[in-house]
Amino acid sequence: MTEQKQQLQQKLWNIADTLRGKMDADDFRDYILGFIFFKYLSKKMDLYANTVLQPDGLSYQEIEEHPQASDYLAAIKDAALEKLGFFLKPSELFSELAQRGNAGGKNNFILGDLAKVLRSIEQSTMGAESEEDFVNLFADLDLTSHKLGKSENDKNELIVKVLAHLEEIDFDIENDESDLLGDAYEYLIGEFASGAGKKAGEFYTPQEVSKVLAKLVTVGKSKLKSVYDPTCGSGSLLLRVAKEVDSVAAYYGQEMNPTTYNLCRMNMIMHDVHYRKFNIKNEDTLERPQHIDQRFEAIVANPPFSAKWSASPLFMTDDRFSAYGKLAPKTKADYAFLQHMIHQLDDNGTMAIVLPHGVLFRGAAEGHIRKYLIADKNYLDAVIGLPANIFYGTSIPTCILVLKKQREHAKDILFIDASQHFEKVKTQNILRDEDIDKIINTYKARTNEDKYSHVASLSEVEENDYNLNIPRYVDTFEEEEAVDLAAVAQTLQQIDKDMAATDEVIAAYCKELGIESPF
Repeated sequence: MTEQKQQLQQKLWNIADTLRGKMDADDFRDYILGFIFFKYLSKKMDLYANTVLQPDGLSYQEIEEHPQASDYLAAIKDAALEKLGFFLKPSELFSELAQRGNAGGKNNFILGDLAKVLRSIEQSTMGAESEEDFVNLFADLDLTSHKLGKSENDKNELIVKVLAHLEEIDFDIENDESDLLGDAYEYLIGEFASGAGKKAGEFYTPQEVSKVLAKLVTVGKSKLKSVYDPTCGSGSLLLRVAKEVDSVAAYYGQEMNPTTYNLCRMNMIMHDVHYRKFNIKNEDTLERPQHIDQRFEAIVANPPFSAKWSASPLFMTDDRFSAYGKLAPKTKADYAFLQHMIHQLDDNGTMAIVLPHGVLFRGAAEGHIRKYLIADKNYLDAVIGLPANIFYGTSIPTCILVLKKQREHAKDILFIDASQHFEKVKTQNILRDEDIDKIINTYKARTNEDKYSHVASLSEVEENDYNLNIPRYVDTFEEEEAVDLAAVAQTLQQIDKDMAATDEVIAAYCKELGIESPF
């Protein structure tokens, strides 16, 4: 990590401290990330408008004083909506509000103006192609909340302080080669997730796990037509996939939680993904899928583990589930997510999904579905066991299933036991770069390695009645060292001698003290 990136992350985290203590992690996450996003949009708007005005020798922040200001602003708005997807007037820029709040060294009231500006950003896109990507984007940034302070002045003072601190930071947005801010934004999301306990799984997959999934679905590819995450959270998995290839033509995702959905759209834009290139929907993926007629080249997901779903009998006529003959149980939607992903997977695509270990061996409907996937469809390409305690909010061991509709190795399934390859950092287990590389290299080579990996023939899996529990295929048993009974006997004899000597010493002390010896 570069020193510049570290410094930016630390500065942003220090600013977050301004809000910490006032509210819980979920709330101050929404405020700090929302304000950073507002500054980002303002800077993008300012840079673009100045580029448009450059031939006329004008500056955007001075344009409102020009005699033809209305004509210039109308033209810039049309161009900005096409290029950026949104519009901000010079007086609405982050820097203007931050300076106004601190003008003359006073705490000037800007809450009302700030609320109007945030609404204005969303309203500027109405009727434009980008409207869906910006609607209600700042819905969770409530400037009237009592969490910001008891009185309006208290709230204003806190917000002015945060804006002032952010205004001092250079995000280096002008540098097209830098994703400094996007990476810092992702860092903050991860930091909030690590401190948010159980709720963290709703919006963030640990970066190390994201790397494994992203590398798995991009093996042998330098470009992707599309990548899809049906439980996309903050979008970290989608963005991670993009880092493994030269280009991704389109990003698709669905997220049920409205707050996390907003965070995902912000995250996309902050990583400079053009609004035309991403399509994120806010709905329940299993009950109301939004991209059902599309097929994707790469699919990744970290669904909520063993979530509940309706498992309505009506789903037996749904193309995602009907061929299997049975539905995933109401109390465990793991296989329902997997089936949904397979349905949307393109013929030349690869999918990787994180699931709890139970999916490998549970019986009943899940066992039936598992057998169908292997015996009838032959889609399962690899099973990878991960260490316990690598996800925020749960310590359960997990696994990754890799599936393809057209497998190069159609006669076998690769099993990898990576459960013992990690580093313990405080209370969390972390996959190191060498652990990730070992998983990916083994997946590519499909090699047998003692106590780590095994290429199992389909007949071997059939013999195990389609039970995929990894210890059935990868023997990790460590033989205990033989016990030298003669040495143990000798040690016990020496202990007896030492105890007798100690007893004599205690008896002598008792005699000196004139008390009865216990021996």
